[in-house]
Amino acid sequence: MEISIGLPNTLRHPGPLMIEWARRAEERGFTSLGTIDRIVYPNYDTIASLCVAAGATSRIGLLSGVLLTPLYPPVWLAKAAAGLDAMSGGRLTLGLGVGGREDDFVAMGRSMRERGQNMDAALEIMRTVFAGEKLPGDAFPVAEHGHPKVLIGGTSDAAVRRTVEHGQGWIAGGASPAQVKPMVDRIRREWHDAGREGEPRFAGLAYFGLSDEETSKGSLRSYYGFLGDFADVIANGALRSPQALQEAIKAFEEAGLDELILDPTVPDLAEVDRLADAVF
Repeated sequence: MEISIGLPNTLRHPGPLMIEWARRAEERGFTSLGTIDRIVYPNYDTIASLCVAAGATSRIGLLSGVLLTPLYPPVWLAKAAAGLDAMSGGRLTLGLGVGGREDDFVAMGRSMRERGQNMDAALEIMRTVFAGEKLPGDAFPVAEHGHPKVLIGGTSDAAVRRTVEHGQGWIAGGASPAQVKPMVDRIRREWHDAGREGEPRFAGLAYFGLSDEETSKGSLRSYYGFLGDFADVIANGALRSPQALQEAIKAFEEAGLDELILDPTVPDLAEVDRLADAVF
């Protein structure tokens, strides 16, 4: 299983840390740099973060885990993603989900009630744009370069359908290995039943913090404060020792993941080295 690291785009820090973090992660051999998406929170935007990381590196993958697709104008999102993929040399993987926080939808002037319908429409637009084809009524294609890989997030029947119809695989956000395995098995089965060639790719996320436990827990409590007391469960569940990391990696690999993105909770550049020393 490949091991990746998240960018600190949800953590409070001076922006230039993102550049050094990306460079250090590439030097230490991580597969990809991941992001977490949100609107109503003082985080760094997903596309902007991945663009900065792309410019600072030359080999490491770029992965949105997950981008809250119905929040954004779909033609712009498809064009931006295609451009980023092309200019980074084909390094972009889009992890895409529907989102679930009403304040994000209100802030963006988008309908939360219609997010599933809008997700399906966006995926169709992305398919057209990434293929270099014209959208209905347009004189030219929106983009002619760039074809990001797509992973679909979510555990609903609709998420499984979207994975099989539109994705190269599935991404698990905030799920345990025990929760991941049934989804991996189901998607693989429906993938083959639908006649898709090859095998779907499976990725997942987990939080880590190898220093400053108070800051680590505080970051997660802040980000997940809207969940009430459950924010403490998430804060206490981050991986905080080399042994915990190694056990989690083994469990996720046995559950069927091809890639695990370990997202930071402490905005300290040394966390990249601490993680690399613990997992490689």
